Amino acid sequence: MFQTTRNRLAIWYTAITAILLLLFATGVYFYVRYTLIERIDDTLKHVVEVVERSLIIEPDNQTGYRINLEASFRPQSASVEDDRIDLELFSPTGQLLWSTFSEPLNLPVEYNLRGKTVRLDADYLLRQITDRLEVDHRYVLGYLRVSHPWFEVTRPIRKLVIDLSLGISIMITCGAVIGWLLSGIAMEPVKESYHQLRQFTADASHELRNPIAMIQTNVQMAIAYPDPDVRQQNLKVIERLTQRLGRLVNDLLFLARTDSGVLQVDFQPLPLDALLLEVIEEQKVISKQQNIDLQLEILGEADTDEPFTILGDWDQIAQLFTNLIGNAIAYAFPTPTPDQQPKITVSITTTEKNKPSRTSDENIQVTVTDNGIGIPEEELPNIFDRFYRLDPARTNPGGNSTGSGLGLAIATAIVQNHQGSITVNSTKNGTQFIVQLPHHKPKPETAL
Repeated sequence: MFQTTRNRLAIWYTAITAILLLLFATGVYFYVRYTLIERIDDTLKHVVEVVERSLIIEPDNQTGYRINLEASFRPQSASVEDDRIDLELFSPTGQLLWSTFSEPLNLPVEYNLRGKTVRLDADYLLRQITDRLEVDHRYVLGYLRVSHPWFEVTRPIRKLVIDLSLGISIMITCGAVIGWLLSGIAMEPVKESYHQLRQFTADASHELRNPIAMIQTNVQMAIAYPDPDVRQQNLKVIERLTQRLGRLVNDLLFLARTDSGVLQVDFQPLPLDALLLEVIEEQKVISKQQNIDLQLEILGEADTDEPFTILGDWDQIAQLFTNLIGNAIAYAFPTPTPDQQPKITVSITTTEKNKPSRTSDENIQVTVTDNGIGIPEEELPNIFDRFYRLDPARTNPGGNSTGSGLGLAIATAIVQNHQGSITVNSTKNGTQFIVQLPHHKPKPETAL
């Protein structure tokens, strides 16, 4: 499919390039041809003017005036030049009186001062101008015809056609190669998106299929066993699976809205320290069950009444840190020694930005740190991918390791929606997630 699309793109690119080049070459051809003809016609007109000024006209008793041929024209010597200009002088009745041609052309005389192309044989053409010789606009002395070889046009035009054909062929070939390469480059993001979509669809189908299958099994068991206790237990399992399925659907919907750009974010000034206190209070119930010490540290001195205020959506920011803390709890191992308790520390402080902002020159930095065994270095580039989960053997045996693998992907999307950044550092002694969000300082009120 992608190869066919790439071929079509390359063909279209080459075809459009070829059409444009042909139009350009056609324009150049006609422009050069017209310019050469104009130059020949100007030369012929100039020769006509020079010859007319050099004619010796004498009075004549019969016609009034006549041209003295002997005095006006010198005897012509044989010439082998094939690009010379030839002259012919005709009487008023069209009889040839004098010519520089070795043999008469046997062409009728037609008055034409704009230029005319005549064919003598299959290979030889002439460009001619014929002027009527008059005295006082009453006496016609005859006709002067000036001829120029047409190959002065055909020779450069033929060479131009050859050069244009060769150049167009080379450019079309280069255009085809470049089109092929560019179409391949253009198809890479599409191919990557397609593979990501296929992987996302497969993972989502897998995650949805398991809860649905388990729900169906428990429903069948509840129908098959009329015992109220068994039925009650099956209904509780169905409830948990339904909640899990609902969370998964909500996560998928959130990511889909984020990707499509239709997710609405209610930006309001909110105290980040107060939000973290609320999130930690909710997560402490789970952390105590796992014997994990969860603490909040507020670092730095407060220089304003609200030093940790940001512009953001309360629900999304709460979900962000809930996912990070829940991830830390899920992957916290029991300590190897009795005197060392698993610990998760959430710290908040202000830092200077590397790049100035329109509203503030500071960031609010929140760090979520645990003292577990860390994440392998080769796994770090992938942990923010959707549906990516670490080896279940590395999770806390008492923690919740049945997540869908969307928590960190959602956290990344929320941070990006709030113009922030999220990074991770991990060693064998623990893992640290660092979130930076723009600090919001309200404008001082002006006195009336």
